[in-house]
Amino acid sequence: MIVAEDLEQTYLSGGRPLTVLRQINLAIAPQEFVAITGPSGSGKTTLLGLLAGLDLPTKGVVRLDGEDLRRLSEDQRARLRAEKVGFVFQTFQLLPTLTALENVLVPIELRDRGDGHAARERARDLLARVGLGDRLHHYPAQLSGGEQQRVGIARAFAGEPKILFADEPTGSLDAETGRTVIDLLVRLNQDAGTTLMLVTHDPALAARARRVIRLVAGTIVANARNDEP
Repeated sequence: MIVAEDLEQTYLSGGRPLTVLRQINLAIAPQEFVAITGPSGSGKTTLLGLLAGLDLPTKGVVRLDGEDLRRLSEDQRARLRAEKVGFVFQTFQLLPTLTALENVLVPIELRDRGDGHAARERARDLLARVGLGDRLHHYPAQLSGGEQQRVGIARAFAGEPKILFADEPTGSLDAETGRTVIDLLVRLNQDAGTTLMLVTHDPALAARARRVIRLVAGTIVANARNDEP
């Protein structure tokens, strides 16, 4: 589902090159659940962005569901993400002027499914599955942090993505709410058969993954399966 070959990412910092990632090689199978861990500044979020096609590497190749991202224009990469990719962000990224239901409808409408009634039913069902069936018409400001993150998870799955990327999905939540979010991600991942790849500092979340990739100073130092995901 995701293949990275000899990835390197270098930026200019103060007029000097700063290499954030070097010699990254990995392959993620369909329906696999992978956690990327490592200390702050190790390149985790940069790697996630490259694998999702949000940015292009300085060197190397990323293939997303068989598509070589280097060969696609920016518009083509955006279309690929709209069709096949979902995102969960640490800071929720909900649209403040839309209700929970309307936020979840956004990726469905972007894929232009054509059946408005079916889209609304799917959005309602997803919100019910994350425990927000009675909060459909609430705006983000009327929801707690945990509720906003659950809306974000429902939205991420709304477009029926083949691949879901999550960047610190429990990072801004308390421990109890974080456990609820972890359970939701795992259950929805299993139910939908979606490939799940996330960045986390949370050892409880990493322990639920089937495989853990650890980065240190922009290099993979460990890539191992969990005995009990």
